[in-house]
Amino acid sequence: MSWFKRKTKGITTTTEEKKDTPKGLWYKSPTGKIIDTEELEKNYFVSPEDGYHVRIGSKEYFQILFDDNQFKELDANLDSKDPLKFEDTKKYPERLKAAQEKTKLKDAVRCAVGKSKGKDLVIACMDFAFIGGSMGSVVGEKIARAADYSLKKKIPLVVISKSGGARMQEAALSLMQLAKTSAKLAQLADASIPYISLCTDPTTGGTTASFAMLGDINISEPGALIGFAGPRVVRDTTGQELPEDFQTAEFLLEHGFLDFITERKDLKNKINLYIDLITNQPLRV
Repeated sequence: MSWFKRKTKGITTTTEEKKDTPKGLWYKSPTGKIIDTEELEKNYFVSPEDGYHVRIGSKEYFQILFDDNQFKELDANLDSKDPLKFEDTKKYPERLKAAQEKTKLKDAVRCAVGKSKGKDLVIACMDFAFIGGSMGSVVGEKIARAADYSLKKKIPLVVISKSGGARMQEAALSLMQLAKTSAKLAQLADASIPYISLCTDPTTGGTTASFAMLGDINISEPGALIGFAGPRVVRDTTGQELPEDFQTAEFLLEHGFLDFITERKDLKNKINLYIDLITNQPLRV
């Protein structure tokens, strides 16, 4: 059976000599579609074959919404403390420091002001990469200050939600942010300053129970998970089987919780269109 034996090395190499494709060159969507990461970025981080919207953060949303990616960040140096001295397997200050080093962010939201289609706009955008986009005191404070800035300058506000809910390490202090942010948005409404809420994947917990659902217009990206408690918790509590698309953006649109679903590539045009409609301004093309 000597004809099965390779006498000299040919094209193939041993397993040890083989090298994997470098990480980051390709992205595989949940449906199995594969796309080059450079093409993914050019397509607003949306898989072209199945329309899957990859999770992105404040850096990418600012780039999409602000003209020429020019903006001034507001309250950039605010960071969380540990007033409750929360004890768990990893102390809260250590977890904050680890998250800051990993993400290069101060906390789970960034706020900025700049031009969008030529007009001033304030954007508060959450980052899920920072402890699951959890809402602590700094998140609530920065969104409240962004609303104050909008109120003072009479500039429309957009909040982009991407959150797992309240930050448990801050307990009641985190829950207080629901009331604080809601009160600030009420002041914007009284002053007739537009507020657009953009819900992205995922928008859950205390975020949904406060500013995420208080927009003059509530919009979402396709396929986003939006709800208060997770589907498993709802199913176990109610004892009922849930619809297949339960808590998706499409389900919420059908049941009146959202006003519109828009593709990421159309976000800038759509948001400015809604603001123009609310303020009765000539529509910007």
